[in-house]
Amino acid sequence: LHLFSFLDKNSRKSLAKTCHKLLEVFQDPLLWSLLNFHSPVELKKDNFCLGPALKYLSICWYSERVKVCNIEDWMKNSFQKDFCNRHENTVSDFLLEVCNRCPNLLSLTLSGCGHVTDDCILLLLQKCPNLKTLKLENCVRITDQTLEAVTLYGGSLQTLHVDFCRNITQTGLEKLREKCPSVMLRAERSANMIPDNKPEKKLMPEKASRKSVQ
Repeated sequence: LHLFSFLDKNSRKSLAKTCHKLLEVFQDPLLWSLLNFHSPVELKKDNFCLGPALKYLSICWYSERVKVCNIEDWMKNSFQKDFCNRHENTVSDFLLEVCNRCPNLLSLTLSGCGHVTDDCILLLLQKCPNLKTLKLENCVRITDQTLEAVTLYGGSLQTLHVDFCRNITQTGLEKLREKCPSVMLRAERSANMIPDNKPEKKLMPEKASRKSVQ
């Protein structure tokens, strides 16, 4: 176990293939209290174990490709939509497994996961009642519904970050601060960003009045 603890997930999996005894070590829950992933693709690899021992989970996607997922849906061209469709549910499906198998989760960090929704975070708050830290960065589909879910089910939550979540509003943040004053809240570049919906054409009052006069 001590030797395995120094290895990354791929190396652990490779070593576990060498004999049955090392496979048993690979499957030991003590090895899997912390998981870090650097892209959605890694979530599909069979090189880790999910279970009640998991306490700390991080999925951070810093690739240039993540910018495609963070474009407003109404602005994406066909190529960009096709790219997103390939992994749209990858992170959400993985988090669903976490909800079902990792009730003792203490900390979750998501960065650049542009397809994660409020429903996914709501379920996670319900299934992981011990969650103390929730950090969401550049998760563009997260809205005030997640903030409301925190007030209802985040009884153990101490830290909440919603940085660069453009669909979070100032009203939602104020309500959360009012209902959960003990939660350490951070929302850098969130409430003042452009929402993820197509802007409607607005008729200027002056032009409209002129037109009516004519």
